[in-house]
Amino acid sequence: MDRLTATRVFVEVVDRGSQTAAAEHLELSRAMVSRYLAELEGWVGARLLHRTTRKLSLTQVGNELLPHCREMLHTAEMMQATGIKASDGPSGNLRIATSQSFAQTWLSPVLVDYLARYPKTSVDVLIGSQAVNLVEERIDLALRITNQLEPNQVARHLGDCHSVVCAAPSYLARAGTPRQPEELSAHNCLTYSYFGRNLWHFTGEQEDVQVPVTGNLSSNDTAVLLEAAVSGGGICMQPLYAAAPLLEQGRLLRVLPGWQPQSLGIHAIYASRRQMLPALRTLLDFIAERLVADPLWQAR
Repeated sequence: MDRLTATRVFVEVVDRGSQTAAAEHLELSRAMVSRYLAELEGWVGARLLHRTTRKLSLTQVGNELLPHCREMLHTAEMMQATGIKASDGPSGNLRIATSQSFAQTWLSPVLVDYLARYPKTSVDVLIGSQAVNLVEERIDLALRITNQLEPNQVARHLGDCHSVVCAAPSYLARAGTPRQPEELSAHNCLTYSYFGRNLWHFTGEQEDVQVPVTGNLSSNDTAVLLEAAVSGGGICMQPLYAAAPLLEQGRLLRVLPGWQPQSLGIHAIYASRRQMLPALRTLLDFIAERLVADPLWQAR
């Protein structure tokens, strides 16, 4: 039995929810998928899947074995990529998890340039604001903008994300323009659900301040808050990379230009430093270089 293929069949069946879907993806017959599963269970010495006409679920042994199977496949891919001549460059597919605003506003064109430089690579981008389990969801790289990494995460600091406080001219004409951070407490502030919802931090020339803020709209999506601000809904604190076009167009105006809002770290999170695919290593370096060279990531 080709145990590596059997392992891949098992993982695909779990990920796709059925033997039929896995067979189509792997271009195997359903009978062959069943045979690989049976032989893998025979090798392990235990049933891995509960099979019924309505659904498929993992047994306790299957649930315990699944992360090891994913790691085995990852290691096999790494070995294959390592064996490629250096002149050929990195190869293979990378699965990346990141936020929608970061992907749409900045990351997508960077990935296009990376793929053009390394044509033997490919990328799947998965969108979400919540932390992901890298092993269970087969994620090679999670890009997160945060100052609160989970303990024991393997991460690389790629740069800093600077924020800006801004509002529409219509809102400022109606509610007034705050001159000091403390005045924000009297304004309707549009807040981000997962960061600084009730407390905004600022650095001035001589002091740091924390300001409690309130408002009638919060969201976990940058685009929602920026559109609400453009519509005159209130004052928001958002990443400079996302707000910059609206500021340049005059649809939003910067508030408190003499104060620097708290910056956030841009982190690359991955499963292991010792078993890093060449494609992942080159992508991390590529993204880091672009961040350093892009003025959107410099404090203003």
